[in-house]
Amino acid sequence: MNLLVVIPAFNEGQVIASVIAKIPSNVSGIKKISTLVVDDGSWDNTAKIARKNGAHVVRHEINRGLGATLSTGFAFARKKNIDVLVTLDADGQHNPKNISRLLQPILKKSADVVIGTRMKMSGYMPMSRRVINQLSNILTWFLFSIWVSDSQSGFRVFNKRAIQAIRLRSERMEVSSEIIKEIHRNRLRLLEISIKSVYTVYSLQKGQQLTNASNVIWRLLLNKFS
Repeated sequence: MNLLVVIPAFNEGQVIASVIAKIPSNVSGIKKISTLVVDDGSWDNTAKIARKNGAHVVRHEINRGLGATLSTGFAFARKKNIDVLVTLDADGQHNPKNISRLLQPILKKSADVVIGTRMKMSGYMPMSRRVINQLSNILTWFLFSIWVSDSQSGFRVFNKRAIQAIRLRSERMEVSSEIIKEIHRNRLRLLEISIKSVYTVYSLQKGQQLTNASNVIWRLLLNKFS
C-alpha cells in the first residue's frame, strides 16, 4: 500500500522542515510513504524548504484557502492512485508519529476515515479553540446530521474508497465541516481516535479564530442550501 501525507501550507517556512522531518519513513503495512506540501500562495520560502527536505510540492499562485489546498491534495492522490491519504497541519500542532496509530483501523478495514480528535484531551486545548470547536461541531451536526467530537481537526486518515468518494467544493476553512458532510453523504465508516496536540504561540496564530467564525458559518449555510 502507498501512503501520501498531504500538508496544506501558507507561509510556514519557520516550521515546515521540522514537520516533514517527523513524518515516519516506515510504517508496518505500508510499502511507500511520500509527502506532498500544497503551498497555498506563500510569499515566504515554504516551497523551497519543503522541496529541500524531500517533499513533493504543488503550488497555488495565489492564496486560495484551506479547502482549495485539500482539494488539490485529494486530486493528486487520485491521480497517483494512492491507497491511503493522511492530512495534517503545517504549523507543528500535530505529531506525525501518531500516523501509525490512526492508520491501524484503516489497515484492519474497520474504518474508511479516521479523525484524530483533540476534544477527548481537551485539557491541552486553549479555551478559545475549545469554544470554536464546540460551536463548529454543533453547526456541523445541525446542517449535516452527523455528530463528530472534533469536526475541525486537520489530522485525518482516508482509505482509497474515501479518497475516491469525497469531493470538496469549499475553498476556505469551512472545508473541515464539508469533509464530515461528505463522509455522511457517501456512508463512509468514521472512527475518532484521541490525539494530543501541541499548541505554541506560533500555532495559535494559525487556524480558525473567533473573528472569522461568522464567515465560516455563512459559507457553510451557502454550501448546505446551494
